[in-house]
Amino acid sequence: MSKKTGMVDVSRRALLRGVAAAAATTLAGQAMAQTAIDELINAPRRGNWDDQFDAKASRTVAGVVSNNPMLSPGNFINMQQAITDYQEIVSSGGWPQVNPSIKLRLGAVDPSVQALRQRLMISGDLPRSAGMSNSFDSYVDGAVKRFQSRHGLPEDGVLGEFSLKALNISADVRLNQLNVNFQRLQDTTAKPLEARYIVVNIPAAYVEAVENDQVALRNSAIVGRISRPSPLVSSKVSDIILNPYWTAPRSIVEKDIVPLMQKDPTYLARNNIRLIDGQGQEVAPETIDWFAPKAPNLMFRQDPGKINAMSSTKINFPSPDAVYMHDTPTQGLFNKLMRFESSGCVRVQNVRDLIVWILKNTPGWNRQQIERVIASRVNTPIQVADEIGVHWVYITAWSAKDRVVQFRDDIYELDGDQQLALQTNIGVEQVSGSVEDDILPQ
Repeated sequence: MSKKTGMVDVSRRALLRGVAAAAATTLAGQAMAQTAIDELINAPRRGNWDDQFDAKASRTVAGVVSNNPMLSPGNFINMQQAITDYQEIVSSGGWPQVNPSIKLRLGAVDPSVQALRQRLMISGDLPRSAGMSNSFDSYVDGAVKRFQSRHGLPEDGVLGEFSLKALNISADVRLNQLNVNFQRLQDTTAKPLEARYIVVNIPAAYVEAVENDQVALRNSAIVGRISRPSPLVSSKVSDIILNPYWTAPRSIVEKDIVPLMQKDPTYLARNNIRLIDGQGQEVAPETIDWFAPKAPNLMFRQDPGKINAMSSTKINFPSPDAVYMHDTPTQGLFNKLMRFESSGCVRVQNVRDLIVWILKNTPGWNRQQIERVIASRVNTPIQVADEIGVHWVYITAWSAKDRVVQFRDDIYELDGDQQLALQTNIGVEQVSGSVEDDILPQ
């Protein structure tokens, strides 16, 4: 905060204290002063005051969240309304570009804040009653956080690189994105969905567990990078494996594990990976020539446990691409903004909550029993009793709440406009390989 702003803050607080003190002298004076203060606080534009405060700003982000599933049939009305709204925005000239000379955040003062206010008003994130000024006040802070929430960005109220790029995508590009995804939604829901189903929205990198057209759980996910994209899937859960084994594909053995063993002969032992021959017998790593021209013709199988590449859980379902959902020992990856780092399979944060939900109608598998089995480190497959759909979809624009439109990056560049892939692969390592190379134990 600048010295000048701080002085203004102090003087205004002193002014209000003075008014309140004077008003306390008589009941009539108190009522008159309170009315004046109320009028001042509630005025849409408060004269030249630049440090406006919105007591409701902290609740604006909560207004974006909805328990309506992304694939709910009721969302078609919301999408049609969003398309109509954006058609009107485009026909009215769209919204202005925001080009600040400083980083915009709460307390900042810059001429570009006026363009920011106008931009946020047009998209419905900032009430028009907030007025126009050069000050980034709490009204703007709340509006930026709402915008960030709708675009899957950290809700910090700071107009950083990613937020600014998303903000400056034109209204006509967003309208086209809505139209493209409306068709995708229609195609995805052409057949009735199950009463209980799991949705992985790949561009949003999250999982919804849906029951009776309400979201029961919503979990962050890690999905495929652009060089190894997660496929579209429409299937049903077949079984859950607690404490799964991980068997390394031949490509991983040749390209990764053998070179690692050449550098560090303790690699297999440290990662609880056993060598199994064709008769099911264990082979000691010390008996293998790791510098031979060919990798040993053995199974490389990792024991269940905390460091297992799939950690506690694997969720199986029939799929032409042999993909699945699983836990991971590297939980810190879920804190990343860009969670597009797998080679096709999907890692699920808080996967045990999802497992409890999946197995709630399977006799004998409550949370306590699930936790006991996981703690035992014993490989345990469980057949799921009821029908639970699995749908991996690619939706970059949707509306699960009236006049709240969600947008995400077009990470696989399928929407037809390069602008929508602005943040694709930023900070994401590009690696090719099999669908399991993303979970190679380190």
